[in-house]
Amino acid sequence: MATRNWTLDQRQRQATAIRKWQPWTQSTGAKTKLGKLRSSQNAWKGGTWREIRDLIKTFNQAMKEQRSLIRTI
Repeated sequence: MATRNWTLDQRQRQATAIRKWQPWTQSTGAKTKLGKLRSSQNAWKGGTWREIRDLIKTFNQAMKEQRSLIRTI
């Protein structure tokens, strides 16, 4: 995707329009405790889910080893 090349005049007009529009006054965010809790986790990437995934991988590997031992008996 190509980046836009703004002229100095376009930048000034855009800045003026944004100051007049004031989009930051329109954003409300979460109001309830549950909504705040949910939104606080929006960028959460790790922790318990990674630990669970690693445990599942370890368990699956152990089960494969058990199956291979049973087959050799």
